[in-house]
Amino acid sequence: MKSPQILIIEDEPLAAVRLQGMILEILPQARILATIDSVEEAAIWLGQNQPDLIMMDVQLADGLCFNLFNRVDVQAPVIFTTAYDAYALKAFRVQALDYLLKPLKRNELKEALERYQRMLPPLPDLTQIREIYSGIQDPKYRDRYLVRLGTSIRVVDIRDIALIYTESKNTFLMTREGRRFPLDYSLEAIESQLDPALFFRANRQYILSLSSIGEMHVHTKSRIRVTTDPASPTPIIVSTEKSAEFKRWLAGKNG
Repeated sequence: MKSPQILIIEDEPLAAVRLQGMILEILPQARILATIDSVEEAAIWLGQNQPDLIMMDVQLADGLCFNLFNRVDVQAPVIFTTAYDAYALKAFRVQALDYLLKPLKRNELKEALERYQRMLPPLPDLTQIREIYSGIQDPKYRDRYLVRLGTSIRVVDIRDIALIYTESKNTFLMTREGRRFPLDYSLEAIESQLDPALFFRANRQYILSLSSIGEMHVHTKSRIRVTTDPASPTPIIVSTEKSAEFKRWLAGKNG
């Protein structure tokens, strides 16, 4: 079967990264063409490109994904991924190949991708394609950041980072000594640069280093409140949706 070229339409960065990882784990030969978070951007992209398969969330940054079908000719089959089951009927009236509820389960995604593969002609040589894309499954993560504070410039080793967080739309790095430096990256970009065995995206504001975590307490609605050393500028609450993943990460079972 041919190497599928996949477009991801998902407005939650963490969900997009997790989905991409799951796809490449199940289909190492797949190629992720782009990750898009809005109907507007998707309409522009699809007006110029045509993927083999689309993984699409229902509720996007600027509205429901179904508006996309009124704007462009979506020829590729679609696997919908959403936290809501209310749109299933509407999904199957368009290009739906499957309708998966979040949090995504690996076996359900695998079945959907296998259903997609059965639609494709045989691939002449899978070995070469696996070799080409093997690097995607073994990413190289950053081991240092160059930071600047006033006229001072220094290198911060990844092992010396306690926290990375946003504050007033700016991104900051806090060292294990409690020193704070601005970073010229978004939290989403930084998340993809860090080893997930050592760092965890706790919520929209914080990325935690495993070495910085101190005490943890059960918060309301199964959320977890985390204290760090050095102390974070504001309380760190791991959401109900991420609590189970956070516990797996702490136990060394991330991914």
